[in-house]
Amino acid sequence: MHATSLGDGAELGPLEPWRAEELLDHMDRGREFIGQHVALPDAVTDLESSRAFLERYAEKAATDTGRIFGIWVAGTLVGGVLFRTMDVPQGTAEAGCWLEPSAVGNGLVSRSVRVIIDWAVEERGIHRVEWRVSPANAASIAVARRLGMTKEGVLRESYLYRGERRDMEVWSVLAPQWRRS
Repeated sequence: MHATSLGDGAELGPLEPWRAEELLDHMDRGREFIGQHVALPDAVTDLESSRAFLERYAEKAATDTGRIFGIWVAGTLVGGVLFRTMDVPQGTAEAGCWLEPSAVGNGLVSRSVRVIIDWAVEERGIHRVEWRVSPANAASIAVARRLGMTKEGVLRESYLYRGERRDMEVWSVLAPQWRRS
């Protein structure tokens, strides 16, 4: 997938290893906020770890097992969306997102996730897209609802985060349902 306009001066595009410094700067701006619910700030702590993180996703893209995309506003990286996992033969993928505080409340995540789900369903033949979210992450749950996803249940204490066991809600959308919406 190539860069796509999201409107209002925002753009979605591949987040590649050569952008490691940009990702690190972005994490430094939003580390505390982003880290409330996702582990990305713990994985991207310096230039080396930022590059390694993006290289893992470049390898996933090369093997068709995941993708990562950045969200830029006026040329500044402010967040991203990804397919943490993709199993094309099985037709399943798990989507996720993050955003720094300066970009919250503008619909960027919802618009971005729509783009990547459209791509996954129509171009890659994905049948089921999952969205896993902490029950405490109201903003991410709101995205799942806006996207027409169905809450399937709660995986109790399934996620170890900073030494604490957390519940994880599982939401999903199926390709036929997605196409109708």
